[in-house]
Amino acid sequence: MFRLSRKTIFAVEAVLDIAYNSRASLVQSGEITKRQGIPKRYLEQVLQKLVKAGILDGVRGPKGGYRLARERRRISVGEITRIVLEMESLKQSIEKNETSLLSSEVLQPILDKVSFKSMELLDQISIQDLCDLARERGIDSDSTEIVDFSI
Repeated sequence: MFRLSRKTIFAVEAVLDIAYNSRASLVQSGEITKRQGIPKRYLEQVLQKLVKAGILDGVRGPKGGYRLARERRRISVGEITRIVLEMESLKQSIEKNETSLLSSEVLQPILDKVSFKSMELLDQISIQDLCDLARERGIDSDSTEIVDFSI
């Protein structure tokens, strides 16, 4: 079964939290930590990667925080997943010669195909879709106004 890592889920939760609770002011990482229970140490790391990738805009300083860099409908769960996978692969690279021939020639191509299909599905799910689902489910938002992103 294809499963997203906990770090990937944290990253998607963070972007969703910013989108769902956005307002005219920035969303601070401490607010996300309180609402979602994401460890602050990991959260800051992933938020910086999301800023570099152009998903979020970050403002430093005591009144700083984060906001979406583009419209919710233009940010996919697949895109966020790829950013985290890149972060994780830098730490967990497995060299080709560490795997058996059965694994590299038989099993890995099948797992690659499953992964590709899963990513295709995740690419079809936008942050807007998740915000809509949260509203349908009656989940409270800290925002009374809907702010998609800032220019």
